[in-house]
Amino acid sequence: MKKLLLVLILSNGLLFAQAPSVKNLYQLSDAKTRSISPENFTGEKGKGGMATLEEGSAAKAARKLGQGWKVNPYIHIEPGETFTLGEINDSGIINHIWMTPVGDYRLMILRFYWDDEEEASVEVPVGDFFAAGWGIMNEPVINSATMAVNPRSGFNSYWQMPFRKKCRITMENISDKKATVYYQINYSLEKVAVGTPYFHAQFRRVNKLPFKEVYTIVDGIKGKGQYVGTYLAHGARKSGWWGEGEVKFYMDGDTDFPTICTTGEEDYFLGSYGYNDRKIDGQMFYDSFSSLYSGFYEVKDPKIEGFIGVFGQYRWHVLDPVRFDQDMRITVQSLGWGPDGYLPLEDDLSSVAYWYQIEPHQPFPDLPSKENLIIKKKN
Repeated sequence: MKKLLLVLILSNGLLFAQAPSVKNLYQLSDAKTRSISPENFTGEKGKGGMATLEEGSAAKAARKLGQGWKVNPYIHIEPGETFTLGEINDSGIINHIWMTPVGDYRLMILRFYWDDEEEASVEVPVGDFFAAGWGIMNEPVINSATMAVNPRSGFNSYWQMPFRKKCRITMENISDKKATVYYQINYSLEKVAVGTPYFHAQFRRVNKLPFKEVYTIVDGIKGKGQYVGTYLAHGARKSGWWGEGEVKFYMDGDTDFPTICTTGEEDYFLGSYGYNDRKIDGQMFYDSFSSLYSGFYEVKDPKIEGFIGVFGQYRWHVLDPVRFDQDMRITVQSLGWGPDGYLPLEDDLSSVAYWYQIEPHQPFPDLPSKENLIIKKKN
């Protein structure tokens, strides 16, 4: 029988499982489809929708219907609690994650652990992981190949995430209020080849960036792999254009100068000329867009303090992964345009770096403190 998931040897020697496409979707596979949700925490075959009224989160709404009638569609996470969203003790691939969180997105921390590792390979606030970093009620609409944000807060990830022995996905609520999460983790049980690189994602934030310092999107990556995406949330403090800064990729021993140097922030995210920024009747306007591999959006929330504009940008290196054999570091300049030319800025920059690499990975830097994670708003 033909296999739906074929192992490919890429030109850089990495092993990957080929994801299904419309072209080969008719081909059958021996992989077993499973799904974890609050209605089936283990993902076991034939174990969905079994919650009773005594244990269900929506027992009140289902009280006249009983077992099997949407009794437990969501979970609560108490302040300071870490909840295991899913644990799989087998070999397989996470193919899709859908999630609708309710709470302070910056204080709901997603972590993914592959096989027996103790250091998470993914550690990102939930909104930023899905390229929606400016908080609840400020979700963009994103129509991309690997992430989708659908009205209002339908967060979707299509990044392929293989594991050879097991995986564990948790969410920590570090806020002072109870959080609620609806979610579904869709995966396949199947063999994953030795040497397959694993998915990683790391969050950073600096607010405000010191004058003339560059912002580091990621550094300390050691090993062999390929970089596949960037999400950048940008809070601009000064009027005028804020996105002149170059994105630079230092790889495999680069020191003072990078191998890849882009021509500007909006250029790296595949826009141009300030995303058509223009002033009309004293107000700034931009043209948002969302495409398969890149996008830009503006958040208009008058309660967010300290900025003349807040923005989100994503770039997925799906067709152009940035390959590295030893190490990787990525930076971006916070640079505007002033009357005398370029103007270094002290903006708020938050980012998520996404990459695959062969384990083990280097430990991540600590997340910013709770006070430095939150987006401050007026009362």
